[in-house]
This record gives sequence, structure tokens and C-alpha cells, in this order.
Amino acid sequence: MDVRRAGERYPGGDGSAGVRSRHAFSFGPHYDPDNLRFGALLACNEERLEPGAGFDEHPHSHTEIVTWVVAGELTHRDSSGHEATVRPGDVQRLSAASGVRHTERNDGPEPLVFVQMWLAPVAPGGDPAYEIVHGIADATPYAVPEAGAVLHVRRLAPGERTAVPDAPYVYAHVVRGELRLDSAELGSGDAARITDAEGLEAVAVTPAELLLWELSRPN
Repeated sequence: MDVRRAGERYPGGDGSAGVRSRHAFSFGPHYDPDNLRFGALLACNEERLEPGAGFDEHPHSHTEIVTWVVAGELTHRDSSGHEATVRPGDVQRLSAASGVRHTERNDGPEPLVFVQMWLAPVAPGGDPAYEIVHGIADATPYAVPEAGAVLHVRRLAPGERTAVPDAPYVYAHVVRGELRLDSAELGSGDAARITDAEGLEAVAVTPAELLLWELSRPN
């Protein structure tokens, strides 16, 4: 288990434009050849957008983009004609496939905080696709078969335990709160990269929200 602390993330965004980003993996000007991906996971970005701020239209291709809103409301628009408002508890996925353009903005009155994760598809190409699941429940895994991955959302009360999936690769990201994962104490923004997970549990120390990516072994 490789623990990465919130303070080790690469800073990004543009504070003067109301955008602050923290990147868990090599990203943009922060090139790190030893931190390019974990399994299919290419990026895990924590984003904070002030009211009126956002990312102007930009392209993606050959990437599965999954977004989890922590606070506020995210407005999504893409070149395939999809438009949606994503709120806390919703899972949004944009399959960029052969190519798509999109915008992400905070059109609401409050700061927007979200976690966005990029995954490499098993096979490139295809047609872009969009999906949003409103109010996903803790017991409902969200599968991304195009990337051979499954997202598990866990909201835990103090002392509550949850099993970590047994999988070749597991990426655990603490959205908020504090918990103990095996012998590691993790706080908000911390993450753990686990290889060949078997029989592990996470225990909440405070009220906590945890994202667990169950990832297959790359071909």
C-alpha cells in the first residue's frame, strides 16, 4: 500500500480566475514519469471553482471521465448536445471515445468542489457517450466496463467499517473526514494505492466519505 498525502498533490488551476486544482498524478506542467497512472486510473483531480468560474470548452479523447461533486453544483455541456447539472451524490461519466468537447462551470451561488477521475479505456475509439446517475447509494457499485473498473462510494459514521474490494489494483481517495485503512491513518484529500488487495477494511475515525476504485490488471 502506497499512501499519498493531500499536501503532496501537484497544484494547478488559476487562482485569479477562481479555479484551484490539486492533481494526484502527473498532469500538465507537473510531469513526473514515475507517477503517470495506477492501473487504468490516469488522473484524480480535486477541483474548487468559485461562483462564475469554470473550464472553457476543451477537447478530450480516449478517456473515461468520472466526476463526483462534493459541494455546490456543476454545470456540464458537451459537443454531443448533453447538458446537465451535477449535484452532491451524483456520479457523472463522459466517455470521450474518438473525441468530444465539453465545458464545466459553476453557475451557482456557492463554491463548487468536485473530484474528477480519468481512466484509460480498454480499447480506443468508438462514439462519445454521457451518463449521470442521481443520488447513488453506498451499496450500489458504479461500473465503468470500458475501463475495466468499478467505483464504490462509502459514507461512514465514526467506528463504521467497510470492506476494501479484493482486486489487483484498488485506489482509495478520502473525500472528507478521517479513517484508518489497515495501519494507515488517512485524512481528507489523502489517497492509498493498493496492489493485490485482500481482506482489507477501512474504519471511520470521524464521519467520512470514501471513493474506492476497483481496477483490473492492465493487459
